[in-house]
Amino acid sequence: MKTLRKILAISLSLVFALSCFFSLAGCNKEDEFIVGFIYLHDENSTYDLNFIEAAKKACDELGVKYLEKTNVPEGSECYDAAADLVDSGCDVIFADSFGHEDFIIQAAKKFPEVQFCHATGTKAHTEGLKNFHNAFASIYEGRYLAGIAAGMKLNEMIEAGKFTAEEAKIGYVGAFTFAEVISGYSSFYLGAKSVCPSVTMEVQFTGSWYDETAEKEAANLLISRNCKLISQHADSWGAPTACEEAGIPNVSYNGSTISACPNTFIVSSKIDWTPYFKYMIDCAKNGKEIDADWCKGLSEGSVILTDINEKVAAPGTKEAIETAKAKLIAGELHVFDTSTFTVDGKPLTSYMADVDTDKDYTPDTEVVADGYFHESEFRSAPYFNANIDGITLLNSKF
Repeated sequence: MKTLRKILAISLSLVFALSCFFSLAGCNKEDEFIVGFIYLHDENSTYDLNFIEAAKKACDELGVKYLEKTNVPEGSECYDAAADLVDSGCDVIFADSFGHEDFIIQAAKKFPEVQFCHATGTKAHTEGLKNFHNAFASIYEGRYLAGIAAGMKLNEMIEAGKFTAEEAKIGYVGAFTFAEVISGYSSFYLGAKSVCPSVTMEVQFTGSWYDETAEKEAANLLISRNCKLISQHADSWGAPTACEEAGIPNVSYNGSTISACPNTFIVSSKIDWTPYFKYMIDCAKNGKEIDADWCKGLSEGSVILTDINEKVAAPGTKEAIETAKAKLIAGELHVFDTSTFTVDGKPLTSYMADVDTDKDYTPDTEVVADGYFHESEFRSAPYFNANIDGITLLNSKF
């Protein structure tokens, strides 16, 4: 009998201990919240580095665990990376490249208990999945402001007699002829044009988001064609370093290149993903619904400019940018004000955009109203793809 009582006591102690363990585990579930990130490249890409820095900052501030997968191609490897992050216990997973979208959707369908978020995508608002979401920011506002810095620099060089107003030509290195890139270089051009009315632009595409050699070659080609300033929508340091070597002013993207280009870098616009990551984590952690399409801008701190390199920028650049920024935030200024540009010599009075993207890219939504093109209002990813006058495409790579 004593032996039986002893066994019973031990058993009860084990049950009590196990119940305490699971109770504590439940109480500590919040500490075990894990966020997974999938990156197309690594920190050597200015594009991916921008995400990496924001992700670490957001996770550190919120005290959550962070896992990452770098150099993940836009193929089935993305699904595999997502599945591996799910197996590692991630509660929410974010992927940073346009071409990741279909594979993230596949993962969202396979793992409905996990939230999946994706940058620059177009399908969340039509897929209707409760655990798949798109996000972007109104970066066209930041590019417009950076364009003002470019136009101010052109004016300074014109006044110094380095070239005439009619020779004020900008070169632009683009990755693909996607709406995101077209929206970006068009808004940059319109910003420059707002202060330097005679400016024109030439665009050379590389056909790759990240190809340092091709981007440097594209910049050098544009410089050889007498472009007086270069900007870009591509992810390496190829174009900025080409400018530094040639002594040509440069406006970069996704972060400052002043460390390698102290004599030519002016300013850079970029999306600060920290606000979105904190929003995404808070929602996933507390069971709140994440917007299918999330897009914020200057007023929310999601679109920012780096510090201006006063050594290179024209006098008055900071003041001109601040004035325009205040008007954009107040709604007194619109980047794609249709009175400021033409398409084939005519004002843009109507435009059907491909918002609900299908395989044929069928236009489906009227986006011109109240005198301006309403970019990123009907979905987060850009859809401005009009070819405005003053911009010449030297090639086309999709």
